[in-house]
Amino acid sequence: MEYRRLGRSGLKVSELSYGSWVTYGNQLDTRAARECMAAAYDAGVNFFDNAEVYALGQSETIMGAVIKELGWPRQRYIVSTKFYWGLEKGPNERNTLNRKYLRHALDGSLRRFGLEFIDLVFCHRPDPHTPIEETVWAMHDMISAGKVLYWGTSEWSAAEIRAAWDIAERHHLHKPVMEQPQYNLFYRKRVEQEYARLYEDIGLGLTTWSPLASGLLTGKYRSGAPAGSRATLANYAFLKESLLDEQKNAIVAEIAKIAAELGASMAQLALAWCLKNPRVSTVITGATRVEQLTENLAASQLAPRIDAALKARIEALVGEHAE
Repeated sequence: MEYRRLGRSGLKVSELSYGSWVTYGNQLDTRAARECMAAAYDAGVNFFDNAEVYALGQSETIMGAVIKELGWPRQRYIVSTKFYWGLEKGPNERNTLNRKYLRHALDGSLRRFGLEFIDLVFCHRPDPHTPIEETVWAMHDMISAGKVLYWGTSEWSAAEIRAAWDIAERHHLHKPVMEQPQYNLFYRKRVEQEYARLYEDIGLGLTTWSPLASGLLTGKYRSGAPAGSRATLANYAFLKESLLDEQKNAIVAEIAKIAAELGASMAQLALAWCLKNPRVSTVITGATRVEQLTENLAASQLAPRIDAALKARIEALVGEHAE
């Protein structure tokens, strides 16, 4: 496993990381999560991604229980969470980044994880109703209190990220150092175009999610939705149309031929393609079985074999279908 700096910070994260979205509390219980997390850690993964809203807090509880049971030294692993959606329905408890919500959300996550501090905290979406300055000060105070080490954003626009960074710079506050955007062969423009100036200007790091486009890039949806897949989960019905898109699945079939030439799986090739972007600090993977996780992590060995010509060949197949 290779390790990359998180943007311009001094923190090093494994180039492949393990996330809990969809799986924990929905498809995985504590026992299965323990097996996957242990296998990831043994393979060199040091970053484990989570969010307050995943399984309505249960995902954090499961991950915290696993960490405690496995007894990992605290300095050896990195845990994240994200705030915005909230768990309750009060006016200051949902869809906000105001100071009051953030204070209570952090305390709740620390309690569920059973930790004294969280390494990375992301503002899960921008909040158009709270001044960015209020959010920046609240995140700064979390770090100053020793409860958070680094903060960043998830799915913010380049302008919003720059505005937050400028406020922090002006007031000598802790700056946002990372963004968590979607990034895969079908969803590229935000990372490759919109954020382009931020990498050099402010040293933005990326912890990218959905490298397999919610499973589309594994090829398993070419013949419909398999039983138990994300496309069949009621809470993720919004993914179904994209996952069953005939044109995209036809493209996946062509890319799978390239994967076969390399002696790799479609998932490994899709992950390795993400790793070829030097702006990506870590690619967040998901898995419900140890075998699936092991397959995904082998993408680290495949990435060096993807040269510029092969990369261009893959991207040409996607063509205008990339967003």
